[in-house]
Amino acid sequence: MEGNKEWYVLHTYSGYENKVKENIELRKESMEMEDNIFQVMVPEEEVTEMKDGVQKKKNKKKFPGYVLVEMIMSDEAWFIVRNTPGVTGFVGSHGAGSKPSPLLPDEVAVLLGEMEAPKPVVDLDVEVGDPVEIIDGAFSGMAGTIEELEPQQQKLKVSIEMFGRETIAELDYHQVRKENF
Repeated sequence: MEGNKEWYVLHTYSGYENKVKENIELRKESMEMEDNIFQVMVPEEEVTEMKDGVQKKKNKKKFPGYVLVEMIMSDEAWFIVRNTPGVTGFVGSHGAGSKPSPLLPDEVAVLLGEMEAPKPVVDLDVEVGDPVEIIDGAFSGMAGTIEELEPQQQKLKVSIEMFGRETIAELDYHQVRKENF
């Protein structure tokens, strides 16, 4: 074996991520590469969408057009993965047949959900009672009034009108902007 078990990112045709995953898993078995190619993942997250006034949860690909593969970078494993139908290349490869760079341990931990990605600290100059516009998430495009602030957690509660009733939405600072009148 040439190296350690590490995670790599593959670029694929968008919409073919699950097919690429399936193809790699079939190829690793048929070519007896289970000792070099381990896990293949298509990272997904559950999202809530508002459609026709109804909240619906669905799985959405975190990185459309990309697949993660855990492998030991040997010449044979590299050849098998990069020549899998639907794979357009490795991310971090400099071309001309060069082998790619693996993901860093912190990047892997974030991708696998073992660690939260650091959220940017938002400096939001608002007070209780200020009007805000929601710019991200299920309530995007709606306006509301701040009911409560939690600066240490970068969260706030906003009162919005929905279906003729006031509703409280708990949001992160980065999901709103202060309305200027």
